[in-house]
Amino acid sequence: MVLLPGRGEHPGVYARFGRRLASDGYRLLVPARAVPFPDPLHAPASASAPGPGPGPVVLFARARAEQGDGGPVVLAGSDQGALLALALAAEVRPDGLLLAGLPGDGGPVRTADELSARTACPVHRGLLADDPGFRPGALFEPVPAALAGAAAAARPAVPVLAFHGLADEVAPVGALRELAGRLPSVEAVAVADGRHDVFNDAVHRSVAARTVLWLERLRSGLDGLPALPPPLLVPLDTHA
Repeated sequence: MVLLPGRGEHPGVYARFGRRLASDGYRLLVPARAVPFPDPLHAPASASAPGPGPGPVVLFARARAEQGDGGPVVLAGSDQGALLALALAAEVRPDGLLLAGLPGDGGPVRTADELSARTACPVHRGLLADDPGFRPGALFEPVPAALAGAAAAARPAVPVLAFHGLADEVAPVGALRELAGRLPSVEAVAVADGRHDVFNDAVHRSVAARTVLWLERLRSGLDGLPALPPPLLVPLDTHA
């Protein structure tokens, strides 16, 4: 999985989420420079371009090339990274999309306590407060118009698992409802009392577990379109 971080974030923000996935055999890669450009769609894609590492297109191509067993390679994104994942889907052709905290058209809603708006997890709030790489206030910066337009025009024909916190004050859940309305492949999951960054929220274990179940379905070839996949776990008929 290649995950594109949101505004103000960096790869280390998703270390805990990566460890959760790794415990089930999945590898998480986070580009160091997926979003810090005025127009993320025109960020340098070359591995030799200036910057602290390859961009998302190059990193995804590497992940695909290194997936020797033919398993799924997923493009994920949180906040603005979710928009970028949608916008890049036609180019990198992932096997699925994992999205969280999708921003809406109205722009971010500024709140008095940014850390609490991001997450209800006290551990993660503490990490962000002491993190020199975290950019306070970035969450309230407007999404680049070119990126928002490209994401709105995207029509990826792959399975999509999308989370949104019902207590997200930054990006109302309406954006996810709109996405599910135009893409039949979207599996929309509302997180009760969830804040903006559900991958690092108080219910991060449940979100990671739900993600792994979805990945298992992808890996088993049971998430094909247009039919809904059958469940992997079903009640046993003890009278058969």
